[in-house]
Amino acid sequence: MRLSRPFFQLPVLFDVARLQAEVAALPSEAWVPHPDRLPGNSAARLISVGGAETDAVHGQMLPTRWLESMPYLLQVLAGFGVVWSRSRLMRLAPGAGVPEHADINYHWHTRVRLHVPVFTQPAVRFHCDGEAVHMAAGEAWIFDNWRRHHVENNADADRIHLVADTTGTAAFWRLACGPTPPRAEWRTVTWEPGASPDLLTEDDQRSPVMPAAEVQWLIDDLRAELAAAVDTAEAGVRIARFGKLLESFVFDWRQLCALHGVSGRGRPDFQRLAVAVRKAAEPLAEGLVMRTNDASALLVLEKRVLQHLVAD
Repeated sequence: MRLSRPFFQLPVLFDVARLQAEVAALPSEAWVPHPDRLPGNSAARLISVGGAETDAVHGQMLPTRWLESMPYLLQVLAGFGVVWSRSRLMRLAPGAGVPEHADINYHWHTRVRLHVPVFTQPAVRFHCDGEAVHMAAGEAWIFDNWRRHHVENNADADRIHLVADTTGTAAFWRLACGPTPPRAEWRTVTWEPGASPDLLTEDDQRSPVMPAAEVQWLIDDLRAELAAAVDTAEAGVRIARFGKLLESFVFDWRQLCALHGVSGRGRPDFQRLAVAVRKAAEPLAEGLVMRTNDASALLVLEKRVLQHLVAD
């Protein structure tokens, strides 16, 4: 989700000692390699599809057995009062890092990633769009992951963050992006023995066919970000033609939705249209990027729109 600046720190603090004790008690089997097999990166899954050992982002999200063994961490998540999607503990070994990238997948169009550091040192730095911060243990942060970002662990110990995805309620966004009171007035969330908070988790968000209104929203957003890697007259012409192609695609998708609905009937017609627009976009998109993060326009079209138009 795009934010008005790279980082926001939420005015709330957590019991560091309690968080660290619960995380340290996890068995070694809870930790698995990063989904992209990044060196020095590992994770413990807390909320996942079906509560299982998976990194999928589509399906009914449920707490895993690891989260159920950490009552304070569960209270931390439930206390935000938001609906959580995939959530994990992310561990970064000493000297390791997360390479620079931007999160352009469909999952991130409406979701933001909350970070609550558990184990960290000042030598751990989080970079986003030219700014860098150290997120201290027990704090809460969000960042604009549509912008290019990377992480460096130059400390001599593991860095472990609670990393949780949500679309956020209105109250969450007021807390995250509203006026920040003096730190002395921030609330500290303490451990409540015996509490059984309600943890809200996402249901499966997919429909057999993406509704036309959502396609329009995604395409409008993409077109607003179009830019040329090298500004030339010829590139300007291709931007206009690429935008017109996407506009025509929305019209045709809306007509198919009117004809078939979005229940999955007429699936081959929708798939043919998606394939046709991908083929037509390829020559037009050469050298076109997203203004915010320089990601390839064609790659964003595929990952944020085309791959999610028709459910598997």
